[in-house]
Amino acid sequence: MRSKNKMHFEISERKVLLFAFDAVFLFSALYFLNLFLDYHYFTFGIKTIYRPIILVGYLYIFGTIFEMYNLQVASNQLQILRSVVLSVSTTILVYLLTPVLSPELPKHRLVILIFYFTVLIVILLWRFFYALFLASQRFSQNVVLICDQDQVEELVLGLESVDPHYKIIGFVNSDSISEEKACFHYVKEISKDDLETFVSHNNVSEIVIASQNTDGITADLYQQLLHLLESGNVIREYTQVYESKTQRIPVHYIARDFYRFFPFSRSNNNKLYLFLIRFIECVFSIIGLLFCVVFIPLIFVGNLIANKGSLFYTQERVGKNGIIFKIYKFRTMVKNSDVNGAFATSNDQRVTPFGRFMRKSRIDELPQFFNVLIGDMAVIGPRPERPFFVKEIAQIMPFYETRHVIKPGLTGWAQVNYSYGESIDESLMKLQYDLYYIKHRSVFLDLSITFKTITTVLFYRGQ
Repeated sequence: MRSKNKMHFEISERKVLLFAFDAVFLFSALYFLNLFLDYHYFTFGIKTIYRPIILVGYLYIFGTIFEMYNLQVASNQLQILRSVVLSVSTTILVYLLTPVLSPELPKHRLVILIFYFTVLIVILLWRFFYALFLASQRFSQNVVLICDQDQVEELVLGLESVDPHYKIIGFVNSDSISEEKACFHYVKEISKDDLETFVSHNNVSEIVIASQNTDGITADLYQQLLHLLESGNVIREYTQVYESKTQRIPVHYIARDFYRFFPFSRSNNNKLYLFLIRFIECVFSIIGLLFCVVFIPLIFVGNLIANKGSLFYTQERVGKNGIIFKIYKFRTMVKNSDVNGAFATSNDQRVTPFGRFMRKSRIDELPQFFNVLIGDMAVIGPRPERPFFVKEIAQIMPFYETRHVIKPGLTGWAQVNYSYGESIDESLMKLQYDLYYIKHRSVFLDLSITFKTITTVLFYRGQ
């Protein structure tokens, strides 16, 4: 039996905690402000019940955009200050200027300042409390791995880099051939005979089986795992943990049993979802093309001076079901850039300073709304690659062409979670994200990608 019950929040639970207590502290502060200071700008009542809902809705939306609900940001005090100030300031400004649904603007500016600083201070205090106590090491989750000896370093670094509170404190070597003892930093090797004792004495909350070699799971070890399971200990398979923690599909661990990992989202064949998404894409495309028309005169002058080539740039890309189409972009590189090599890099010398600005701000991709409008692309999906790259990478990387079961997109799960792909290894990482999106595609995941894309543009993180 487990000796102690140490508090631990899963990643999703920590986000729910942040969302819930943001609302609780926000409403409590405004309620007590009315109660003790006779402050009547923001009041609670049955007739105005929509006002608190709108206020907290704005906070959630702008908090997501400015990364207030990013768990890494929420654990860093300096980043908390930045994200909370930006989120609260934008929330209050938009709320004050929302016609009809928000209270009338007060005659005295002091009332607005009191409203703003009350919300700002209470959210900041609660978030600092979360960072100091709820996100501290005392709430870490102790984990034991069962894996081959040569897997330890890769698995530990891979999981702990995603969730620093997920502490792998020991491993059982399931390699029946290896007799050599391992020494990897603080991860202790546990004898197969001592697993049950180690788990009970070290407050282990989860056992992760990563071994692909069943010979190493001896009869005695199997019996211990059964006893631990019956005692209430959580035992999970590594690929499940990897997917839930990283939000990627572990392609490098998938072999002939790939069908277990690719029960693709029902949304891919849901006619209502597809119709709704297509309608929204058409609306976005029309708006995007209008912006494109507005920017064309400025881009034309900048391109004439800096890029010295045609304004628009077209390339062949691979779309849904492997169909080749032409993608449209504003030029960002010097003329005849392909003669020096096709693979772009993060500091590509072929990209002009003006082109780099357009890439960072994503202005260069505005013409692709035409591709979306005519149905070659979607707003959200895996980024389309050139036929040459697809052929080359598919020979090295299994499942790469699985990306083509849906339309490619302007933005996607890989784009908002990972940097520019400059190599085969980085293409593999992006493939894992793309497959995760295809598997879990939904309205909520689409909204998450939309908000993260806005964050990427606002913080100038584009490539």
